[in-house]
Amino acid sequence: MKKAELVFIPTTGISHLLSTVEVAKLLLDRDERLSITFLIMKIRSDPKIDRFINSVSTACNRIRFINLPKDEPDPNQPRKFLFSLIETQIPHVKDEVSKLVSQSESSPDSPTLSGFVLDMFCTPMMDVANEFGVPSYIFLTSGAASLGVQFYVQALHDEQKVDPTEFKGSDAELVMPCLANPLPAKVLPSVLLNKERLPHMLRQARRFRETKGIIINTFEELESHAINSFSKGNIPPVYPVGPILNLNRDGDCDEESDEYKDIKQWLDDQPLSSVVYLCFGSMGSFGVEQVKEIACGLEQSGHRFLWSLRQPPPEGKMEPPSDYTNPRDVLPEGFLDRTAITGKIIGWAPQTDILAHPSVGGFVSHCGWNSILESIWFGVPIAAWPLYAEQQLNAFQMIVELGLGVEIKMDYRREFISDGNEDVISAGEIERGVRCLMELCDEKREKLKEMSRKSRKALENGGSSFTWLGRFIQDMADHLP
Repeated sequence: MKKAELVFIPTTGISHLLSTVEVAKLLLDRDERLSITFLIMKIRSDPKIDRFINSVSTACNRIRFINLPKDEPDPNQPRKFLFSLIETQIPHVKDEVSKLVSQSESSPDSPTLSGFVLDMFCTPMMDVANEFGVPSYIFLTSGAASLGVQFYVQALHDEQKVDPTEFKGSDAELVMPCLANPLPAKVLPSVLLNKERLPHMLRQARRFRETKGIIINTFEELESHAINSFSKGNIPPVYPVGPILNLNRDGDCDEESDEYKDIKQWLDDQPLSSVVYLCFGSMGSFGVEQVKEIACGLEQSGHRFLWSLRQPPPEGKMEPPSDYTNPRDVLPEGFLDRTAITGKIIGWAPQTDILAHPSVGGFVSHCGWNSILESIWFGVPIAAWPLYAEQQLNAFQMIVELGLGVEIKMDYRREFISDGNEDVISAGEIERGVRCLMELCDEKREKLKEMSRKSRKALENGGSSFTWLGRFIQDMADHLP
């Protein structure tokens, strides 16, 4: 293979960007002929993303980042924001790729444009790749079962004329090739049950079938059933190359900050495996009523806790949560005083450092895929409290398919953009979930430790993910234009 350049187009948002950059680094480590250009779409300036990009640029000269011009999609349609943002960026992507091709043609030492690696939401960019005569690959930041569910529902809709939104609120169970157990319809990803957003997802799944391959952030030993199911039917090759984790926390964490030192010191002072850690991802937050129930449930459980408590964005806004100026405003009266010794409330959380800490014995999580992979990597069991996207499906996998977690409420669901109408889980249910988690039997903990060992082995020389990554590079070389 001659020198080759891949163009990566991730979506906005730190959680997708982190794992996409990590897969780029893996590719560069394996083949010195590769170089990678990231085209970055931004809605607004985000210091966290800027710090991360600067950190990676400094550390690796074979990855470069180009910020695309900011185009404001229609602010009155927040639910279509991502899709309209991607559409508006197509001309800018064409311009930047044209420049890359011109540079390549004018200099014999420059790498040749050899393909696009697109985030799962960026399938419209496949048309740009086609115009330049190069293949498109998808990088899926969620798991293999999630991909299988998308293909299943798209085929159900297109071939059997079933409207999946009719499953909303039903007690139906679906038997799918990608899952060993029947899936309750009420844990289907939110987008499949929403009439407005379903067409986007169906279009996305159809486009997935046109790609030259799908790289998945998972590993064979974790999702063997789903991965094996892809060998049948018109599905492109899949490459499970994970778990892809940002363990170095490039640009994300200042170990010299008072905030970081304070969290670490508190954890150092706690007994082994005694702390339950609560965190709901970069976009997860709750209203005041639910916050009070969590607080009461934690207090009643009697277990030590470290709680990343975030303030929700204004209603109807697609913005990340922020840290509270004063958490006392939303917590039950006297709660902070009564739990001063056994608990700690934080805002931002250095998650991988917390999960790696020996005093942490359980993780109450929204079941975002990155968080699931991190919990497995560090061998910390999860209590599932999914919120949006495919998190209910991820919770089902952890609890039912894999037997690696416990349930707080597997079919809990709230909209990505809050409309103020949320179910509230009671303090009693939260207390029960925390107790189940922290008093988990040795057999389940050992099973999780075994999966943790497999996750690390998969990435080692000769491991399953190492082998799949080599296969992807070879297949990409075979498809060079």
